[in-house]
Amino acid sequence: MTPTPTSARLQRLALLSALLVAGCGGGGGGGGSPAPAPTPAPTPTLAATDLAVLYADGDATSTAIAQAYQKARGIPDAQMIRVTLPTSAGDVISATDFATVKAAIDARLPANVQATLVTWTQPSRVTSGSGASACNMGITSALAFGYDTRWCGGCVQTTASPYYNTDTRQPWTDLKLRPSMMLGATTLADAQTLINRGVAADGSLVSSATPAQAVLVRTSDAARSVRYPDFQVLAASSLSGVSVRYIDNSAGRASDEATGLSGVMFYLTGAYALTQANSNGYLPGAVGDTLTSYSGYLPDGLGQFTVREWLQAGLTGSYGTVEEPCNLTEKFPRATVLAARYRRGETLIEAYWKSVQAPGQGLFVGEPLARPWALR
Repeated sequence: MTPTPTSARLQRLALLSALLVAGCGGGGGGGGSPAPAPTPAPTPTLAATDLAVLYADGDATSTAIAQAYQKARGIPDAQMIRVTLPTSAGDVISATDFATVKAAIDARLPANVQATLVTWTQPSRVTSGSGASACNMGITSALAFGYDTRWCGGCVQTTASPYYNTDTRQPWTDLKLRPSMMLGATTLADAQTLINRGVAADGSLVSSATPAQAVLVRTSDAARSVRYPDFQVLAASSLSGVSVRYIDNSAGRASDEATGLSGVMFYLTGAYALTQANSNGYLPGAVGDTLTSYSGYLPDGLGQFTVREWLQAGLTGSYGTVEEPCNLTEKFPRATVLAARYRRGETLIEAYWKSVQAPGQGLFVGEPLARPWALR
C-alpha cells in the first residue's frame, strides 16, 4: 500500500458543513405573524420490510443464522431467499458463476426489497482473471452493482457509487441498486450474539445523556493513515451526541492503538494489525475499520486485521477490501459522512454504504438494521 496525496481540507470542511449544519428558522415577528409551517416527518429509514435475507441451500449454519435473523427482526417469509451456490465455490466465486447466482436471486426478490443480507461467509468475493490481471469485488458490492471490472482491478481508480452520501432512503426504487451486507459470523452462536447486539442498538442513544465516542487514530503508519485530514475535520466539528477523540501518533512516540476506552461507537484507524481492539468497551451498534489492503479478504486477511476480527472484538459492523486497492481514500469509509449519517438516524447499512465513494473492492459486514439514534 503506497501513499497518495490527501484531499484538500476545504473540500472536507464543505462536505461536513453540508451534512451537519441545520437550516436556520426566522425570528419571531409581531402579532399576526403566520404560524411556522410544520416540520415534515423524516422519510422512513430501511426496515425489516425492506430487507431480504439470503441463505445458502444445503448450508445448515447459513440456514440457521437466517432463521435466527428472521425471528429477531421480523423479516417477511417472502423475503427469505434460498440461494444455490456452485459446489466449487470456496472463499471465491468466479464472475461467470456469480452472474448465474445473482440472476436467480434478482428473479426472486420482491419489488419492495431495497437491501440484502448474506448469511454465509463463503464465498466472500467475486473474481475474474488470474494473477496480476485478477479483478476482485467484495460479494456485497457485487450483489449491489453486479460484477464488472470497472469496480475492481487493484490500484486503479474504480467506479463511484451513486449511493455515496445521498439522502435516498429507498436505494432500489431511486437508484436501482440494493446495498448488501454479510452478517459475518461463522457459527450460529456468534451470529446470535451479533444479532442481539444489533437489536439492542435500536434507539439506545435517543435519550442518552452521555455522548457516544468516536475514536479516530492517525497511526505511525503514514501510508495507512491518509484519512487523517477527514479525521481532523470531524474532530473540529460539533456533532450532537458524539464526543470525538482524535489521537495523533504520527510521530510514533506512543501506541498506535486506542485501548481501555468505554462508550465507543466509532473506531477508525490505519494499521496493518491490531492486538488490543477488544480492550475497549463498544456500544451496541458500534462500527469500526482500518485502512489496510486485505481486511475484507476472508478468512485470514493475509495476516492483516480482518472485518471478522472487528466483530469478534465487540463491534456491530465493519468494512474492508478484498484485493489490493492502494490507499485511495475514496475506497474506504469517510468518517465525516459515516458519523453524520449514523447520528442522523440512518441504519448501519445505510450509513456505512453511503460513507464509501468507491466500494467495489469492499466487503461490508455486520447487522444491517442496527439504528442507535432516532431519525432527524
